[in-house]
Amino acid sequence: MAAATGLSVASNYYAQPLLPLIRHDFHLSAGTAGLLVTVTQLGYAAGLVLLLPLGDLLERRRLTVVLSLLLAVGLLVVAVAPSAPVLFTAAVGVGALSVLAQILVPLAATLADDSSRGRVVGTVMSGLLLGILLARTVAGALAATGTWRAIYAVAAVLVVGQAVALHRVLPLAPSATRLRYAALLRSVPRLMRDEPVLRLRSALGALSFGTFSVLWTSMAFLLAAPPYNYGVAVIGLFGLVGAAGALAASTAGRLADRGRGGTVTLVSTLLLALCWLPIWAGRSAVAGLLVGIVVLDLAVQGVHITNQSEIFRLAPEVRSRVNSAYMTSYFAGGAAGSAASAFAYSAWGWSGVCAVGAAFGAASALVWLVRRSARRGG
Repeated sequence: MAAATGLSVASNYYAQPLLPLIRHDFHLSAGTAGLLVTVTQLGYAAGLVLLLPLGDLLERRRLTVVLSLLLAVGLLVVAVAPSAPVLFTAAVGVGALSVLAQILVPLAATLADDSSRGRVVGTVMSGLLLGILLARTVAGALAATGTWRAIYAVAAVLVVGQAVALHRVLPLAPSATRLRYAALLRSVPRLMRDEPVLRLRSALGALSFGTFSVLWTSMAFLLAAPPYNYGVAVIGLFGLVGAAGALAASTAGRLADRGRGGTVTLVSTLLLALCWLPIWAGRSAVAGLLVGIVVLDLAVQGVHITNQSEIFRLAPEVRSRVNSAYMTSYFAGGAAGSAASAFAYSAWGWSGVCAVGAAFGAASALVWLVRRSARRGG
């Protein structure tokens, strides 16, 4: 399940180290090319709203297989896209269909018992984070063979194989509700309204993933320009640095199982703001950039795992819809971070990107500290 989650979500991130090549191929500005990441994440957000709640309504093994096959088709269209409009349209579809990763996460939480749920969610989420980060490395390596399109063709084949594997390995998981589809969708905002923990954790998730997206959207532009002048293969290798964050997933989950989720959240949100100091120094010193990437990814994973550990303690029959509400906020924050990053880089360069990223991180720390103070005051 961790492997399938990682392969699915990777579809959203292959483009990031390839943006300079895609920009050249379609004669786009840096800002327009950067929006490819934004529209993919917006597609993902749409899938979270419209498709993820189906995990409470339909048999989940069949649902994941069907979504895998449709995702493979979307990846193939990206691979052969003849123009920027076709590319951007297909990217929206790929983003929406890769939501199957988030159908697997609450399924894993449902299969786990209460004492190990945080650890299990952390394990599956480590696969998701590795998929996000290694997507850049693999995409960069394949693009070095001659074309950015190769990664999407290879990914389409792998996702077909994933569909076969999910059909063979997953247990049957019948519907958890008798609601009709329209009523199912209407129940999601009601959950957000009625569950204060869900609202808080959704806000933290949006800000943390916004911080993450600020870095990874524009970093390829920094590394492709002086003083670095790196090629796409080297740029893709920076994903391996961020993969260290996956090591924090199971640890954060175990701490959440022991009731230490609040401490993990506090430390992680503070690091989301402070990590931008070495990242800013990375405009001319690669060591600072590497340190900042590791700290940022560790912090994002710490926030995310504790968030999901908390929201999955709610009623089992609503887990897919709870995840829909949370992940919609999460990736809307990511889309906002990507758009802000592309604009900031075009207007103010790397210093502007760092200012925007630090603002997202500081906001997450402020939200958590205000909430904690309010609880103590009450």
